[in-house]
Amino acid sequence: MSETRSDRTQPCELCGVKEFTLVDQFDRRGDCLHTVVCRGCGLVSHESIPTDAELQCYYENEYRQDYHGEQTPSPHRVIRAWAVGQWLLRQLKDFVKPNDRICEVGAGIGCTVKAFELSGYNTTGIEPGAGFYRFGSGQLRAPLQQLSLYDVPPVPSYDFILLVHVIEHFSSPRQALTHLRSLMSPEARLYVECPNIAGAHAAPGKQFHFAHVYNFSPETLVWLAESCGLSVHACLSKRNDRVLRYLFERAERPNKVDTRGGYEKTMGALQRYSLLTYHLRPTYLIDRLYREFRFTSNHVAAKWRVEKLTRRCLTTAQ
Repeated sequence: MSETRSDRTQPCELCGVKEFTLVDQFDRRGDCLHTVVCRGCGLVSHESIPTDAELQCYYENEYRQDYHGEQTPSPHRVIRAWAVGQWLLRQLKDFVKPNDRICEVGAGIGCTVKAFELSGYNTTGIEPGAGFYRFGSGQLRAPLQQLSLYDVPPVPSYDFILLVHVIEHFSSPRQALTHLRSLMSPEARLYVECPNIAGAHAAPGKQFHFAHVYNFSPETLVWLAESCGLSVHACLSKRNDRVLRYLFERAERPNKVDTRGGYEKTMGALQRYSLLTYHLRPTYLIDRLYREFRFTSNHVAAKWRVEKLTRRCLTTAQ
């Protein structure tokens, strides 16, 4: 991977540096998309950051079709999302108190929101996408609102907030985390989950796409959170995992972070594998077989399973 300098003049979201390395010119489909690494902290982002208006239009009208190939969730996608919601409930229940007010931002179909609600928690979710919102609120009776993050007033209304594969989609994750902090009660927790650019989350040449405006490593995610007035409560993932999972809590004030060495760590991670060595990893075949098994399992009698699930949700809502 060559270290070609980028012409970008917009400062880095994390450290404010205006020097970047261009690391890719195409997205995972081969379409033009310039991706850069900040030479100060190592934060990975688009060379040209979309505006909030552009992203809002994209997520409300195009994202689900572009990213998932469907505006309304198919039965196998519902089953997959339901399994994820149940998994998150099991992983996070020890960090959630019985009377906590819970909110998921970017709730998608609403399966995680519904899983928490069925377990007795006071839960709500917001989702800007019309098709997924309609399915979740209508078929699953999930307590959803068709809103974006900034539609929610900056009032400390929640004790636990979930941000699952959402932070990478914002045009300004700093602004998003700052707003999320304003929604948190003094003892609240914020769960953030996103792809790990420092782990083998995708093959070389398949790592970047328009929907993920930013790509985080463990360092850049934590540094950004700390600079927004958050601190790490618990790390639920390992450095080389495909996905980052962190629980944050409110700090007294934003922290001035030392980002030295971040660029070298990010570049080292991006250069770690070639296409050949990525696929020759001992864990690759195991992960691949597991994903294929899960994909097949989600398709087995998916329509019947969704009908059974929606009947259950309807019954409990009455």
